[in-house]
Amino acid sequence: MILERANRIIEHTQESGDDCLARQVQIYVINLDRSHERWERLCRQAVLYGLNVVRVSAIDGSKIPESERIDFHPQQFVYHNGRQLLAGEYGCYRSHLLALQQFIASGDKMALVMEDDVELNERLVPRALAAMDSVCGARLVKLVNHRLVGFKPIAETRENDVVGRCMHGPQGSAACYIVNRAAAKKLVVTLKQLLLPYDVALERGWSTGVETFSTLENLADFSPHRADTTIGKRIHYRAVKRHFLLRATAHWFRACDQLRRWYYTMKAKPQPKPDKR
Repeated sequence: MILERANRIIEHTQESGDDCLARQVQIYVINLDRSHERWERLCRQAVLYGLNVVRVSAIDGSKIPESERIDFHPQQFVYHNGRQLLAGEYGCYRSHLLALQQFIASGDKMALVMEDDVELNERLVPRALAAMDSVCGARLVKLVNHRLVGFKPIAETRENDVVGRCMHGPQGSAACYIVNRAAAKKLVVTLKQLLLPYDVALERGWSTGVETFSTLENLADFSPHRADTTIGKRIHYRAVKRHFLLRATAHWFRACDQLRRWYYTMKAKPQPKPDKR
């Protein structure tokens, strides 16, 4: 098996411009111990494109009893979401926080955090870094989204990608995003309490205090493993959803959150395109 025991793949030794860019960011891949094929596929891609990848051993939510879930209160989750939490969602949430904590402890300047059903490509790192350079502050840029409704462009990158925010949400997916150290330090504090699914919580910059953006175009594709989700399928979500009338608190929360999203999006000012380097 290719690099089965390795958590890192060392970059190629050539000194091209893209190699220099790759050294500015480490790629953290969230991977369950049982998902060997996913990890090996990403290892092959990392070697092909000369990228550094660090494996984050994902937390398997199905192996953690409900009574042992940390920083989680079931009633609060139901209040905000109108349904119960899936075991896979718990594992996903804690795994992403673990990846951020691992990034903070490493001393790396920036991290590209991704789930193991995302494909690497040769332009991912340059485009992700350009997206970060196009906006300011302690920031996070989502590189993959399921939907973008009411997208407001804020900046154009030197790679000709468009970065902005959405008037409507949630946008879906926390499968791939780039974050700097200051933002990661804020996120591990503000997202400590599990009140929402991770992909929903991550994009709420008005709540986390992190300047949060999205690229108009997805910078990475999903692998064939996406169909075999380890979090939960539609039938599982339906099974834990409360009756419509019992979800009144969730509807109220979402309405208020939508107003906050509108304000957060509208207050963002367009930024000039960075000079190409």
